Amino acid sequence: METAFISLGSNLNHPIKQILEAYNQINELDNITVSKLSSLYKTKPVGPQNQNDFINAVATIKTKLTPIDLLYALQRIETKHKRKRSIKWGPRSLDLDILLFGKLTLNTRDLTIPHPELVKREFVLIPLLEVTNQDFTITKYGKISKYI
Repeated sequence: METAFISLGSNLNHPIKQILEAYNQINELDNITVSKLSSLYKTKPVGPQNQNDFINAVATIKTKLTPIDLLYALQRIETKHKRKRSIKWGPRSLDLDILLFGKLTLNTRDLTIPHPELVKREFVLIPLLEVTNQDFTITKYGKISKYI
C-alpha cells in the first residue's frame, strides 16, 4: 500500500457538502483507505475573483491503485458531482487532485506528481501540514516548513 495525499476543493452547490460527500466516496473505493482528513478551510479563489470562496481540505489515503488508476477514480467522483472543466481556475462543484503519491515523481500528459502548483498554494500547504507535520518532506521540494 502506498500513501498518497489528495486535495479536495469546491465553491459551488454547497461546497462543504461536496467535500464531505467526496471524502466518503473516496473512502468507499476499492483498494483505498482514507486515514486522515484535514480541517475544512475557506479560501479566496485563484484566478478569476468574481466567484465564490472555496472550501479546501487534504486527505491522506493508503492505496493499492496505480497513480493513473487513482486519477481516473477521482475523476469519476468529480463527474458524479457534475464537475465542468470550462474555465481555467474557474468555479467548480468539486476538484480532486493528487498532490503526492509516496515518493514518486511523474510527469505525463495526464498526470504530474508532485502536483506542479503544490508549494505555491497555501490552501493546499496548510491542510497538508495539518495531516503531516513540520518535518514532512515534499518529494522534489524538501521540507514543508520551507513553504509555510
